[in-house]
Amino acid sequence: MTDNRSRRMAEICAQVPVIPVLIIEDADQAGPLAAALVAGGLTVLEVTLRTPDALRAIGNMVAAVPEAMVGAGTLRSPDDVRQAKAAGAVFGVSPGLSLSLLQAAADCDMPFLPGVATPSEAMAAAEEGLDHLKF
Repeated sequence: MTDNRSRRMAEICAQVPVIPVLIIEDADQAGPLAAALVAGGLTVLEVTLRTPDALRAIGNMVAAVPEAMVGAGTLRSPDDVRQAKAAGAVFGVSPGLSLSLLQAAADCDMPFLPGVATPSEAMAAAEEGLDHLKF
């Protein structure tokens, strides 16, 4: 990961004490939900790609609350990364780390927060220049 994207991920994480992880079934509710969370001080939001409406929800949140930093979670393939970026996501989160996801995030210039569960995975992430990880 380039130093710039790593720095941007650090800046995103530093904005809030916690990043809410949202599973949105109805994209029409996403804008009001984002507005309420931002009003409550949570300006960084993660929408998981676990529902058919998730990408549209990201777009609706970005349109309704442009000051929110909306990211996409549960990124499992390079295509997920590209679609999330196209929907308006400004960062990505995955349940694990793969080189293809890392490359897709680099290609999209998207700050990326991969999940790790073992010391070996954390070491592999560090070798790739990642200094923020989801545990």
